[in-house]
Amino acid sequence: MMAKAAAQAVRGRPRGVRATDPGSVDEQPSRIYLYPARLFASARPYYVTTILGSCVAVCLWDPGRRLGGINHFLLPYQATSSSPSFRFGNVAIQRLIDELLGLGSAEQDIQAKLFGGACLVGARQADDRSLGGQNVDLARTLIDQHGIPVVAEDVGGNRGRKLIFCTTTGEAWVKPI
Repeated sequence: MMAKAAAQAVRGRPRGVRATDPGSVDEQPSRIYLYPARLFASARPYYVTTILGSCVAVCLWDPGRRLGGINHFLLPYQATSSSPSFRFGNVAIQRLIDELLGLGSAEQDIQAKLFGGACLVGARQADDRSLGGQNVDLARTLIDQHGIPVVAEDVGGNRGRKLIFCTTTGEAWVKPI
């Protein structure tokens, strides 16, 4: 069931890379763009750029092992039992945690940063809860269930964001758009 999602996570750089060797600490970071419904985790230095509106990006980082990862999900929960998709927060967050654990991290050593979840024009639900707000609530809940502290966030509002995340330093830069 997770095979299709797993293949999406590790097949090719734009869709996600799982680098298993840490590389040199002084190595210059490579740059990639993370498309929606994808994730990326690496022990090598990368600057990962993505654009967020109501979508949310969860950035996880292990400062001791200098490795990190990021996802970009569009909707909070997968409603069916079909093949898991990284479009959904409940799938993308769990898979990102699994990727960091697979790179040698331990849950108690991971920190989280949350970005996105804007309420853009026309994105309101019938009950006046924005899709972005639902995505942020889900991310906070699932991260908390794993005991991972959220050390920074830039969420909500009514504007999109450009995000750049560095996998080995945990640094994140946000620009409103």
